[in-house]
Amino acid sequence: MSLSSLMKEPSAFLPVVMSGVALCIVFIHIALNGVARQADEGAAAHIFQILIVAQLPLVAFFAFKFLPRMPKEAAGVLAIQAAAGLAALAPVYLLHW
Repeated sequence: MSLSSLMKEPSAFLPVVMSGVALCIVFIHIALNGVARQADEGAAAHIFQILIVAQLPLVAFFAFKFLPRMPKEAAGVLAIQAAAGLAALAPVYLLHW
């Protein structure tokens, strides 16, 4: 099984999709409200947090299931998942939200 076929597994692609949605939420929030800090966390912040935290069980399941069977391909998928997660978290960190 190659990296591309392994990415078809739900536990492989769902964390990447969730990170993408979280990143879109940040960009939409910036487009609508600007980059200034808000006095109160709104719905966008809570949805972002839920999306980021909900990825962890999926990533752990993927790692436990596929890392022992095919370490090279699974490590590649885990790297993609980590990069997507960091991309979603980067604007929040850089804007000091």
